[in-house]
Amino acid sequence: MQDKYEEYRRRHPVFHYNRFSVERREGCIALSYDFSIDGLTSFRPETIVYTDNLDMCNACDSPVAQDIAFCLGLVELISYWKCACPPTVRIHCGHLTADEIEWWKRLWYNGLGEFFYRNGIHADQKNFLQVQCTVPAEPRTPVPYNAKELSLVPVGGGKDSCVTLQLLHDMHRPLMGFTVNDQAARTETFEAASYPKERILRTKRTIAPELLQTNKDGYFNGHTPFSAIVAFLGLYGAYTIGAEDLVLSNEASANEATVPGLDVNHQYSKSYAFESDMNTWITGRFGLPIRYFSLLRPFHELQIAKFFSAYPQYHKAFKSCNVGSKQNIWCCNCAKCLFVYLMLKPFLSEEALIGIFGENLMEKPSLQDDLQSLLGKNETKPFECVGTVDEATAAFNGRGLQRILNGFNREHNIPNCYSDIIERMYNDVRSNS
Repeated sequence: MQDKYEEYRRRHPVFHYNRFSVERREGCIALSYDFSIDGLTSFRPETIVYTDNLDMCNACDSPVAQDIAFCLGLVELISYWKCACPPTVRIHCGHLTADEIEWWKRLWYNGLGEFFYRNGIHADQKNFLQVQCTVPAEPRTPVPYNAKELSLVPVGGGKDSCVTLQLLHDMHRPLMGFTVNDQAARTETFEAASYPKERILRTKRTIAPELLQTNKDGYFNGHTPFSAIVAFLGLYGAYTIGAEDLVLSNEASANEATVPGLDVNHQYSKSYAFESDMNTWITGRFGLPIRYFSLLRPFHELQIAKFFSAYPQYHKAFKSCNVGSKQNIWCCNCAKCLFVYLMLKPFLSEEALIGIFGENLMEKPSLQDDLQSLLGKNETKPFECVGTVDEATAAFNGRGLQRILNGFNREHNIPNCYSDIIERMYNDVRSNS
């Protein structure tokens, strides 16, 4: 694949970020982008933010809102860049300083770690692309931010966001949910937390059809840092509604590499490293007081699974399977389904697990290789959002389980006002009950 990579870079030397727009339409805001690759094609993706149910505190097209939309385009563009991997990215609609360019190159490179690995591409962070800005920097005028006591919570429909919703519900924290593209499990888990679906900030992100055509034509495809799109699109939503906090549900386990010994992490944009970088960007580039953090960062997947297991109102609603998500089912044939089953196994009866999944996944012959990967017996972990080898092994054989349940990751960005609810969860998960 390396020869193919070098050939495409010669044939298509420049990726252009031509323009973006923020347009207020009836019942929504449209964020539109225009990208192109020399000698290949143009791409014009669009994301819709639905506004009928929103109390908008800040202008959707203020200078700060425009800048957030511009930066969202810097995340979006990597999905299109990767098809041919041009060595130059030329930005025609915004300016980045030298330090800011390095910030973006770190996100792009680490977020593409799985893409490079699985496509057999050898690239280094310094040289995989160069960034050129064709417009000069403009002076930034501070704009007052109208904020209120409110958290915006991305809801993916899995157990992690269920736990975050439950914790915030228990502390009576005002919140709104946030979704990227509707799926039934997202609304159903939000409602299971006793929130009305009208309190969901909904967005719809579309992929430019030209990208799908390049894939059919044999150009590169692969994983990109989708959670970084959630971060910037969520930040745009949080800004418009005046939220204090953008509260994630990423656990300590997300920091572990997918490929042992290499900096290849399927979950890079869920990691503490990216979370910290994102906070630096929010305060440094945008000058906003919005706090971006994961409420579950102190905990491992096993601890989250134990806490989740005690709330049966979510058990029929939640879905974590990427394969079956559009049909609102567990496919019961992928590593993600198996991993969730394995995490819940120490805390739920077999009858309860079969009630969720429909069958005993631990006994499926077709999933045995995935099980070995989860247990660290193969070259890599599955390229899914799964936990550590240590906790998978503990869930499988019971050894070391209490040690993990007693653990607490102090590397987090959680504000002090959430300390009581975090302490309560910690006490719950380490108890022997």
